[in-house]
Amino acid sequence: MSSSNQRNEYVSRINKVIDYIENNLDQDLSLAVLAKVANFSPFYFHRIFRAMVDEPLNQFIQRVKIEKTAIQLIANPGKSITEIALDYGYSSSASFARIFKDRFQMSASQYRKSHEEKNSKIGPAESKNQKMLSNIPQDKYEVCRHFESITNQFKWSVKMTGFKDIPVEVKEMPEFNVAYVRHIGAYAADGDLFRSLFERLMKWAMPRDLFKTSETTFLSVYHDDPKITDENKLRVSACLTVPEGTETDGEVGHMVVPGGKYAVASCEINVDEYQQAWDALMGGWMPDSGYQPDDRLCYEIARNNPDQHPKKKHLVDICVPVKPL
Repeated sequence: MSSSNQRNEYVSRINKVIDYIENNLDQDLSLAVLAKVANFSPFYFHRIFRAMVDEPLNQFIQRVKIEKTAIQLIANPGKSITEIALDYGYSSSASFARIFKDRFQMSASQYRKSHEEKNSKIGPAESKNQKMLSNIPQDKYEVCRHFESITNQFKWSVKMTGFKDIPVEVKEMPEFNVAYVRHIGAYAADGDLFRSLFERLMKWAMPRDLFKTSETTFLSVYHDDPKITDENKLRVSACLTVPEGTETDGEVGHMVVPGGKYAVASCEINVDEYQQAWDALMGGWMPDSGYQPDDRLCYEIARNNPDQHPKKKHLVDICVPVKPL
């Protein structure tokens, strides 16, 4: 086995562990269990993990867990702090409180209250989070609603300066069976990075006859909240859909992106406008929608090749899992 293939095998095993951790945050994540998932000796596994992820195993687990609870504290204001802690496997309120304060320099209740106060200081017409759109004049959003059908599905149109209307629709999305190549680190507005990730994925898929022009869907799956997780620890997976049972190897992993109810914003944007579009959806549309984010993976679906667009625009669906407020 060549040195590059050997490294890809290590990447594959570490990615399997990361996926397992993310899907089992309330379960036993001991060294013995995770070493078995990776098929490494427990004695060496934690050293390998630290070297490849640049973070000790236990620190990675605790960081991901506590950052997930922070997201839920804001996304689910009606849920108690204790319930959220239990959802993520914390059996002791004291240990949860200590870990949370170490990470955010304040208690969970203070963290939730600070966000509530921040939102309350913004008037009803400005509660759309436009303050976060740094490159856009502070015009007010206009959110227009109408019934799509008697099935209680809605469409909204979010307006903001510099953009045409961004239609937002709440609908049932299918489960996606995907192969992926993962990146850990900064990715904002880095078109070359995403191009490289998808090129590596296509280089793997094409010889296996897994790319079907009319059938294959390309997704960018986001595992962390960039407003909470440090930039150098953010995780994104460049994915393409594959038939169930497809075997992956090396740096190419396999996972299932859950289906269910999603808010889907259909955008036509430049490479440096992704964050603005996300902010419009999360801060402009979400607070007035009657929905709140659900704790499933969010993702983008690429609808075109920007290099073939006359203005190099990206046609993309931003998909955020939702549930009733």
